Amino acid sequence: MKAAIFLTGRLLNAAAVVAPPLARRAAYTLFFHPTGRAPVHPREQDAHAAATVGRVDLDGVPVITYTWGDGSRPVLLVHGWSSRGSRFAGMIADLLDRGFSPVTFDAPGHGDSGGATTNLLQYERIMRLLQERHGDFAAIVAHSFGVPCAFHALRGGLRAGRLVAVAGPAEFEHLVTEFSRQLRLRPALAAHLRDHSVRDLGVADLWQRFSSVFAPEALTIPLLVVHDTDDDVVGVDHARRIHAAYPGSQLLITSGLGHRRVLGDPQIVGPVGAFLDGHHQPQSPWTANSAAGG
Repeated sequence: MKAAIFLTGRLLNAAAVVAPPLARRAAYTLFFHPTGRAPVHPREQDAHAAATVGRVDLDGVPVITYTWGDGSRPVLLVHGWSSRGSRFAGMIADLLDRGFSPVTFDAPGHGDSGGATTNLLQYERIMRLLQERHGDFAAIVAHSFGVPCAFHALRGGLRAGRLVAVAGPAEFEHLVTEFSRQLRLRPALAAHLRDHSVRDLGVADLWQRFSSVFAPEALTIPLLVVHDTDDDVVGVDHARRIHAAYPGSQLLITSGLGHRRVLGDPQIVGPVGAFLDGHHQPQSPWTANSAAGG
């Protein structure tokens, strides 16, 4: 995968010299396309098979949804980029044991949903459709790209009792920065991604407005920030900036799990469940450090 990313970046940079418009279009198209469709991992199969499968329609695009439990105390699980709802499988049993009803979805271009591309505004609309179907959420647990999506939706009126932000970026512009870093893009291509995104999404200050740390006073529910020190996609400093932006938030730091394994690892499942149960009060921030083999 890394070799393919490196080769793609070299091709884009070469095209930027001989055919700049073509390179800009190609880079922009790649930016909004997930990298393939993540399959259901073998360790997720049991939870995935036990879900009640449904769908919502987003401008004619079928979005596949998954629910567990009896519908009481719904908890919305929001996956990241090039991921899928089944990545939360490690949390499902614990949430059910605590009396919650997990709800998740595959975003457009992800998992079993239709479409080829997606963006934060589509995530927000899906979350609102699911709230109309399931009622106010007892909590939201979001991972990676799902984190700024959840913050933005909550600032816009989505209703939930608590929020858990796992491995999410503090600043939305990190998405362009990381995409450009991985492909080693020329600065002109990265600048085009920023400018063209603003034009297409129609939000002049989107890089500020879509950030997790934007307008922290608008979020009044308890917040738990979870991150791993060995995250090589979104550095742990992002968690510290989110934590600092929200007085009274809680911070859970792990080690040895990376960006993806942290999501359903037993080291965080118990603490996340306890937080959702209200066993830790946001007025007393706490940090847990744990070690595990990579």
